[in-house]
Amino acid sequence: MNVTRHFSDTRTEQGRVRFLIHAGRVSMTAEGPGWHHSSTHATLEDAATFLAAVQHVPGDLYRQALDDLDRQLNFEQNHRAA
Repeated sequence: MNVTRHFSDTRTEQGRVRFLIHAGRVSMTAEGPGWHHSSTHATLEDAATFLAAVQHVPGDLYRQALDDLDRQLNFEQNHRAA
């Protein structure tokens, strides 16, 4: 059964960035006032790297989204090791 999983969801006053995992692929959605971006990537690393190229993503939202993504990855790695 393929289930879409919210991996990371960052919200600031400037906008929102979500990383979703479904069927081995990563969907990234970024949006803010007057703009929207959606793309699909092979890995979380690819999606995070591509986020830097999304023109309308403000720097603070970008940094917070990467921090949240890193925090979630560390959380998952620590729970798998336990």
